[in-house]
Amino acid sequence: MTEGTFTISDRIQTQLDDLTRAERQLAHSILENYPASGLGPLSALAKDAKVSVPTVARMVHKLGFSGYPEFQTELREELKAKAKNPIAKHDTWAERAPSEHLLNRLTAAVMDNIRHTLGQIDPKDFDAACEICADTDHHLYIVGGRITHTLAEYLFLHMQVIRPQITHIQSTSNAWPHYLLDVSAGDVFIIFDMRRYENNTLKLAEMAHKKGAKLILFTDQWRSPVHHLADLSFSSRIVVPSAWDSAVMPLLLLETMISTVQNLTWGDTKDRMETLEAMFDQTKLFRKFT
Repeated sequence: MTEGTFTISDRIQTQLDDLTRAERQLAHSILENYPASGLGPLSALAKDAKVSVPTVARMVHKLGFSGYPEFQTELREELKAKAKNPIAKHDTWAERAPSEHLLNRLTAAVMDNIRHTLGQIDPKDFDAACEICADTDHHLYIVGGRITHTLAEYLFLHMQVIRPQITHIQSTSNAWPHYLLDVSAGDVFIIFDMRRYENNTLKLAEMAHKKGAKLILFTDQWRSPVHHLADLSFSSRIVVPSAWDSAVMPLLLLETMISTVQNLTWGDTKDRMETLEAMFDQTKLFRKFT
């Protein structure tokens, strides 16, 4: 497996509508604890999913594998890919780098990421997430990690203009438990967690979930452990020819979410924007040429 190819999760999602009832039950069982669910014996996977052994063998073939051993080998490769550090990622793509300019190769990879990710996302789920974020009856918390805090800050800055009752939590700070003191059932957490997944982020999600908060997760193609707790989860393909993962696809989702929530709340949002612009004029923060 190379990082740019389909994961087993991708294959399952693509073929979900074509599976039998028993195979669909097996598919959901695999995805529930993915990829660890498929690392044990075939009989154990069948037992956990409450399906027959032939059902497992049949679906493995439908996913394009010659047998269960090849299926498990792929899962183990995915586990390795999830844990790669920047040096390992650089070495992987550099070994097979073609001769054309990196600008072209990276752009092609990003466009492929966009096409593939949008093909996997259910628009109804995305609309539901936007409606949850537009509901000002509940507090909205936004959480990022060591790298993804930049995405969290970008979303927070825009949402702060769009709606009240919003907090940006930096999970890299040792003060993040303080924010959980005032969390109530029904409050909403937007969480960013992409490889390498962070222990602080998972612990925060667990504690927020226990308090009855709704969780919306933005993650990568391998899916953060927070996925098991999330009410809605959006996976982006992030692999490009670089030592670093790409933020283009997650940012596209964020900008779409910002635009959608803004439209859903436009009456109140317009008032907030006008008030903010008046304050900018008073502070002379921005230079005007008229």
